[in-house]
Amino acid sequence: MKILYAIQGTGNGHLSRSMDIVPLLQKMGKVDVLVSGTQGDLKLPFPVKYNLHGFGFVFGKAGGVDFWKSFLKSRFRKFLKEIEDLPVDDYDVVINDFEPVSAWACYMKNKPCIGLSHQAAVLHKLAPLPKESDAIGRLILKHYAPVTANYGFHFKAIDKNIFTPVIRQQVREQVITNKGHYTVYLPAYDDKRLIKRLTEFKDIQWDVFSKHNKKVIKHKNVFIQPINNEAFIKSMAESAGVLCGGGFETPAEALFMKKKLLVIPMKNQYEQQLNAAMLKEMGIPVIKSLKPKHNEVILDWLNNGKPIKVDYPDSTQQILNLVFNNQKQVPN
Repeated sequence: MKILYAIQGTGNGHLSRSMDIVPLLQKMGKVDVLVSGTQGDLKLPFPVKYNLHGFGFVFGKAGGVDFWKSFLKSRFRKFLKEIEDLPVDDYDVVINDFEPVSAWACYMKNKPCIGLSHQAAVLHKLAPLPKESDAIGRLILKHYAPVTANYGFHFKAIDKNIFTPVIRQQVREQVITNKGHYTVYLPAYDDKRLIKRLTEFKDIQWDVFSKHNKKVIKHKNVFIQPINNEAFIKSMAESAGVLCGGGFETPAEALFMKKKLLVIPMKNQYEQQLNAAMLKEMGIPVIKSLKPKHNEVILDWLNNGKPIKVDYPDSTQQILNLVFNNQKQVPN
């Protein structure tokens, strides 16, 4: 069986999940991997056959998506050419983690495409919604990568085809301790802004991982280093807590490690608002920005915050078995 596994490369969440999924798929057939997008930082431990430009978003430096840079990098004609050239008919099964090129190639060629993503879960009718609606954001999520069957991952298993997160083995094998520092991953904020705000909490050691810097910076009680997968996981495992954006994998891994969590969802990013709604429902504090008006919440979290108990079993193989069993019933 020939399998195409397509991964969205905007950010690191989809890439980190693939580290567990691809080796399991390789036991089930011959796997070719496709990655599209320009914002990922992780080095994958397996070959990637298709490295495509795709159609992604660029992180800003003030807490949100930089729409202007996203537009400049979109290269829509190249995106259409990638859709046209991708040989999806060469594969028995196409599995898609919110990746637009393979999804639209399948759509144009009437080829079944299985969605196995977090986005499938946040759009589910049982998933909680943020107070502020975003019709355009929801429209983008629904049509960005169209699929013929949907399976999803969320912070809670809310339906038969919505599962708890895939926690990669590298995280599951960590020795969990508490050395007192706080791990920070806020890719939509620049280093200058993070230093200005975090140094206000003088008694706290902040261990910041940055998308905007290639060198190590130490300023008072803030230590900034470039993103490094191994160092980041180790920092989280040894932390007192994690301050991060409203993505999926990092909060899920922090919860799995039994770390107290504070989340700041990106502005203009509806998926992160949906994630924040679920986390808030679970009892995790959520703030809109790093502005001083949220200091009281941050201080309360630092002084009184507690981990939220979750149960994230290692069931990725069972999920893939279910997907493939159901796929046999999908006509070619």
